[in-house]
Amino acid sequence: MLDRPLLAILREVDRLGSVTAAAARLNLSQSALSHTVRKFEERHGVAIWMKKGRSLRFTQAGEHLLALAQRVLPQFEHAERVLADFASGRRGALRVGMECHPCQRWLMRLTGAYLARWPDVEFEVRTAFRFDGVAALLDNEIDLLITPDPVDAPEILFTPVFDYDLVLVVPTAHPLAARGEAQPQDLLDEELITVPVSLERLDIYTRFLIPAHCRPRRHRTAETTDLMLHLVAAGRGVTVLPDWLVQEDGADLPLHPVRLGPTGLPKSIHLGTRRGEEAVDYIAGFLALAREVGR
Repeated sequence: MLDRPLLAILREVDRLGSVTAAAARLNLSQSALSHTVRKFEERHGVAIWMKKGRSLRFTQAGEHLLALAQRVLPQFEHAERVLADFASGRRGALRVGMECHPCQRWLMRLTGAYLARWPDVEFEVRTAFRFDGVAALLDNEIDLLITPDPVDAPEILFTPVFDYDLVLVVPTAHPLAARGEAQPQDLLDEELITVPVSLERLDIYTRFLIPAHCRPRRHRTAETTDLMLHLVAAGRGVTVLPDWLVQEDGADLPLHPVRLGPTGLPKSIHLGTRRGEEAVDYIAGFLALAREVGR
């Protein structure tokens, strides 16, 4: 029989690196912890870990159980939090994660209305832009993912909310501003400013530059879209942003949006939920509000 206390032991030993520290974290004596593990090993005829000096090394069976613990325990913990919310009179908790910088701006349009419509739902926003959103959703670290890059995952349902185009943003005096359309070769002599993520997550590279075997003269990053727009306005480079964000934030700056290629670079904001949970009332309420607000 596989029980939750054993999985908790394995996770804490892996996190803390020792049986002593794990026992203290779990409010167990070291002998009680060791007895639990030994009893499991005897019942199933496998070793979970081996001692190497003062350190422990998980066996193949131990690694398998550890991976199970890392998947299953967050689900137990999330379920307990939800039940505690129900017991205290709250409807539940909605934890929203984001995988793009502009997503945060768009989310702020919904937040006030959502909080007013669902006053008994705990609402939390994760603003760590570099995290793996799909993994966080599957591991129950978040309940809803806002992303422009949905993936084909059977456990996740992605709902498109609104469409937009990525545009090249240049100063109004830039030669491309008069042309209105940019080709990959036009960026060879440019300094390209992007958000600080890996190149494989930047559409300007994966969908525009790399297929044409082109690279900008220099690539630098900026932490905020406001800074990116001001750098471009000052003639320090060019950037690529959603057209709606440029219209809103760049209206008072000497900037000009330029279409990327003859058909542009279309994108969509998607909301990802664990399949089946889209029917939970306060999650369905968020999805409906998102479609209502649109862009």
